[in-house]
Amino acid sequence: MKTKNLGIIIILGALLVFGGCACSGYNNLVNQDENVTLAWNNVQSDYQRRADLIPNLVNTVKGAADFEQKTLTNLMEARAKATSINLKAEDLTPEKMAEFQAAQAQLSSGIGRLLAVAENYPDLKANQNFRDLQAQLEGTENRIKVARNDFNSAVQAYNVQVRRFPMNIFAGMFGFSRKEGFKAEAGSEKAPEVKF
Repeated sequence: MKTKNLGIIIILGALLVFGGCACSGYNNLVNQDENVTLAWNNVQSDYQRRADLIPNLVNTVKGAADFEQKTLTNLMEARAKATSINLKAEDLTPEKMAEFQAAQAQLSSGIGRLLAVAENYPDLKANQNFRDLQAQLEGTENRIKVARNDFNSAVQAYNVQVRRFPMNIFAGMFGFSRKEGFKAEAGSEKAPEVKF
């Protein structure tokens, strides 16, 4: 009888330890997942700030005589495309991240072209509103970089937790899977060529 009771106590003890590990692990995965969601929301907030600045920039630039209309039109189209992609933290697949990044890269490129073309307009460069908006865009680009880095750190911590043994077993049981972070754009490993 004592041996049977001892066996039951050992089994119950093992179940309690296993259950405690499962609960603790699940709660840790939930915390990591929420950190990723928060970091992603911060990334989207900074991208939205940039998108909100663009109409003001375009309206300021429109005031410049014979400014290239095609540059403004392309920028507004890129903004519309970038803001139409609504990607939630739980949908961070490699394909959707690539689509999101491509739209944001197109918008960044449009802003760059607009600022480069603006260099040909001395009155525009002297316009205080234009200079203020340009400074705000630069600050926003810095915020976006920081937010993307914070997001990638949150994704890394989450992915390590999801893949680490024995959490990988619990993660699979509870539906937690790897998430995709930001990657460098294709060709960004090559330094741009500067010619004078």
